[in-house]
Amino acid sequence: MGAAVRRSPRWRCVGPCALSVAFRGSPSRPRSLRTRLVRGRETPRRRLSARRGRPSAKERTTVNRHVIAIPTFRRPKALVRALHAVEMQLHEVHPPDNAMILVIDNDPAGSGRATAESFGVQYVVEPSPGIAAVRNRALTECADAATVIFIDDDEAPEPGWLTALLSVYRRFSPTAVAGKVVTTFPSDTEEWVRASGAFIRPQRRHEQLMTEAATNNLLLDIAEIQRLGLRFDERFGLTGGSDSMFTRLLTARGGTIRWAEDAVVVEQEDAGRFTRAWVLMRTFRFGNTSTRVTIALADTAVARVSARARMAARGAVRIVGGAGRWVLGAVSGSLPHRARGLRTAYRGAGMVAAATGYAHDEYGRRRAKQAA
Repeated sequence: MGAAVRRSPRWRCVGPCALSVAFRGSPSRPRSLRTRLVRGRETPRRRLSARRGRPSAKERTTVNRHVIAIPTFRRPKALVRALHAVEMQLHEVHPPDNAMILVIDNDPAGSGRATAESFGVQYVVEPSPGIAAVRNRALTECADAATVIFIDDDEAPEPGWLTALLSVYRRFSPTAVAGKVVTTFPSDTEEWVRASGAFIRPQRRHEQLMTEAATNNLLLDIAEIQRLGLRFDERFGLTGGSDSMFTRLLTARGGTIRWAEDAVVVEQEDAGRFTRAWVLMRTFRFGNTSTRVTIALADTAVARVSARARMAARGAVRIVGGAGRWVLGAVSGSLPHRARGLRTAYRGAGMVAAATGYAHDEYGRRRAKQAA
């Protein structure tokens, strides 16, 4: 028996030099200490794959049950902050190698590669423009994982974030779990932006059911997403709204979304985001995309015509109501009335524009500006 075992090709006798190369790497391909030791990223399965070359994203996500996916596009400083904050959460998963981070870069030039590799995380480039294509790439890369957890590259999770998401997921086994997003204002933010209420989000009960959710803090059960046949609609890739379309379809097909009150992420400060012009365009986009999603979900031509008429009427009411509130604020000297009235009118204008066929290309404009 002993001789048979020794003759088996599965057993090898290696010397100290070979062991040194296996652990430290060769002079031409050294392995960093981070790669070897941090959070068990180099599992036996990955080392076997490495004999054939660098493991593919599919091979690496297969070994992990929970994948934290961070879409990015030419924001290296924000990505560093996000990766540092997310990496601190991985110890909350047991065993620790049961979670990993995946960066999906929408820049064909791969501008985020150096940042991702400095953290030792998995990195892929999705050249097709638009956030919907990036999210779909994440679903593809994570096809064999238990969950994918989306977080934006300009966000940082609070302590306990990952535990809170997974706690709700394990208790209820929902299709998705959504968490809270908190915005912090730079000290020099103009008072109009604060008074507008643009960053005040709905209050929800812990673990309550939801009909839709954003993907900037969202856990998805991969098996359920596959069973429901869900993908992000790339018609909304550069306009926004693909997350609303996705999650509304999710609940329409029988899936469930639960709220995790303690799963908190904080939007990182970006001075360019806290201006009156940006807030108004953001509000216009919300009205525009929500209306386009409602129309797209209508399943017949008659239903689509009805949806257009209904949303146009609602938008017109918002325009009139918002204008009235702005006048009231102007007469009374109330900044909140003026700011919120103008936001209401802008949202209504976005709804009317969508009902007539206009799609506001916010992300396309942002990409063009960043490329300039």
